[in-house]
Amino acid sequence: MSHPPRTDRDRRALWRSPLRGPWLTSVFGLVLLFGIPVLFVTGLLSYAAYNPDLSPVNDETPDKGLLGFYLFSWPTDPYWLYRVTQGVHVTLGIVLVPVLLAKLWSVIPKLFAWPPVRSVGHGLERLSLLALVGGVLFEFATGVLNVQLDYIFPGSFYPLHFYGAWIFMAALVVHVALRFPRMVRALRSRDPRAELRTRASDTRPEPPDETGLVSPAPAAPTMSRRGALALVGAGSLALLVVTAGQSIGGALRTSALLAPRGRNPGRGPNGFQINKTAMAVGIRARDVGPEWRLVVRGAGRETVLTRERLLRLEQHGAALPIACVEGWSTSDQGWEGVRLADLAALVGPAERPPKVLVESVQRHGSFRSVVLSDSQVRDPRSLLALKVNGADLSPDHGYPARVIVPGAPGVHNTKWVGRLTFGEMA
Repeated sequence: MSHPPRTDRDRRALWRSPLRGPWLTSVFGLVLLFGIPVLFVTGLLSYAAYNPDLSPVNDETPDKGLLGFYLFSWPTDPYWLYRVTQGVHVTLGIVLVPVLLAKLWSVIPKLFAWPPVRSVGHGLERLSLLALVGGVLFEFATGVLNVQLDYIFPGSFYPLHFYGAWIFMAALVVHVALRFPRMVRALRSRDPRAELRTRASDTRPEPPDETGLVSPAPAAPTMSRRGALALVGAGSLALLVVTAGQSIGGALRTSALLAPRGRNPGRGPNGFQINKTAMAVGIRARDVGPEWRLVVRGAGRETVLTRERLLRLEQHGAALPIACVEGWSTSDQGWEGVRLADLAALVGPAERPPKVLVESVQRHGSFRSVVLSDSQVRDPRSLLALKVNGADLSPDHGYPARVIVPGAPGVHNTKWVGRLTFGEMA
């Protein structure tokens, strides 16, 4: 501090790792160039699964405007679609964290270049880097916090993550357009097989070039580039092992050390994952006790059903999973109950039942209600479930009745259902 750096070269000399250079940065960048678009596409698919165009009840980003240009009605087939897309989104996002940190480490001299702004053009470039680096850190940080159910960020996760993704991807497209030729040249400048055979003692700095990543005063190597790549790869592999099980399920769930809801959901027919308990959302005993009633409305008609009367209606079964936005999912569970289409027929025409507004007796918390599309209602596997795996639903799984719909996000499988409104009133 008694001799602060006066030039850009002096500042770059503070970063002395002999591993930094265009080639190593480009290797990490190449991995992210393949991985981040997959994250973006699966994230958009997750947003589409909420059917935001169907109703304001479903829309977490009502001001999206043109950003919702791609939205489509989410299908019920294949029934495991959301489980796969969201599992890939969350698992890949976690796995890419070591690669992202390594990439930022490799370019850190550029982030502290001096002077910070040399010209108008350079200033605009620095602003784009701010959007790029800030955007990627924001997206990964909010995503990881959401997976771990730590909602410490201001506002709702959904609009923050959605708009942040578009800002970040716009900056990424600009960055890739400007730097892709340079990345290709850097990758071609060194033989990857030779780098993977080079020991730490034989590791040499890359030749200086215009990128400014190579230190003008490199220290002696303590690790080879092969070791750096192996370290990052091992970190990603370890995160894959302790994360993927929460999406894949089965025996692999025991390896899901990062699963926020634990690896052991209990035993018995109701022994599978939940997101929120009845106590957590304020469900009282009288809300779901003998006085509970299901109100079904539509076409100017209304009927009120007890659970006993629902059990006397024709019962159907469906083997369906629950998949949550946090990345966890269950295996297929055996649900039994009344088809939503049959309930629609109680208050309207039996042919082509319409969409439905599902409302829970839950009094506080998010996703107390949801609108399901007509195609979801008409699917014969869409049920107002009363039992699971041969037993009554437990209170935490939605007793006395819950919705289960093939392919829908977990939060759309509303628990503790108190009212179904079919038709335009939805």
